[in-house]
Amino acid sequence: MTIFSNPSESRIRSILSDSKTIAVVGISDRERRDSKYVSEYMRNAGYTIYPVNPNLDVWNGLKVFDSILDIPAEIDIVDVFRPPEFVMPVAEDAVKVGARVFWLQQGIINYEAAELVLTAGTTVVMDSCIMVEHQSMKLSS
Repeated sequence: MTIFSNPSESRIRSILSDSKTIAVVGISDRERRDSKYVSEYMRNAGYTIYPVNPNLDVWNGLKVFDSILDIPAEIDIVDVFRPPEFVMPVAEDAVKVGARVFWLQQGIINYEAAELVLTAGTTVVMDSCIMVEHQSMKLSS
């Protein structure tokens, strides 16, 4: 079993303070879906959201991308709302695009993907809600 621990609170604060762009993989346009309201919160907090879901064309007025490989911008955080068994291809793509942070939302744990991304020099946050972290640190937009 891989030994893994999330970055320190101060490191997470730095990540959230220094980041501007978030690719949200598995975003939904359905009400009451975590990916919808978490992404809306982060967008309202001043982050640029790049929605990723091959089953959608538009999310809240934004073009939706089939993959993070299709996003024509630098990505600070890849925020993943996908079941653990579907995380590895996203991790591989995060490494390819040079994302600074690979963030698996609360309840999503995949040590193999985390190890791949960490080996590439990317920071990993796992089993943690980006919105909850942002709110708890009382970061302003």
